[in-house]
Amino acid sequence: MIKSYQLIIKGRVQGVFYRASMRDKARELGASGFVKNMEDGSVYAEIEGEEETLGKMIDWCKRGPINSKVDEIDVLEQPNKAYKSFEISR
Repeated sequence: MIKSYQLIIKGRVQGVFYRASMRDKARELGASGFVKNMEDGSVYAEIEGEEETLGKMIDWCKRGPINSKVDEIDVLEQPNKAYKSFEISR
């Protein structure tokens, strides 16, 4: 079943290739949506895909790429938006 989530990732997540790494992981797993940096230093993402795929994405987001340090992640289910790909938003 297709699900969609909003994620707010807090910690040392900017300037460590978090967005590019998340895009690559989403494409590898087949998730769609987008990721962007926020002014408060967090990263905001919307991810969409099969429930199992999103579970793997969220697990990855909790770890992040090398040099990142995730302190907290907020996950909120949202209505599906029918994203076609996963992109970095600016």
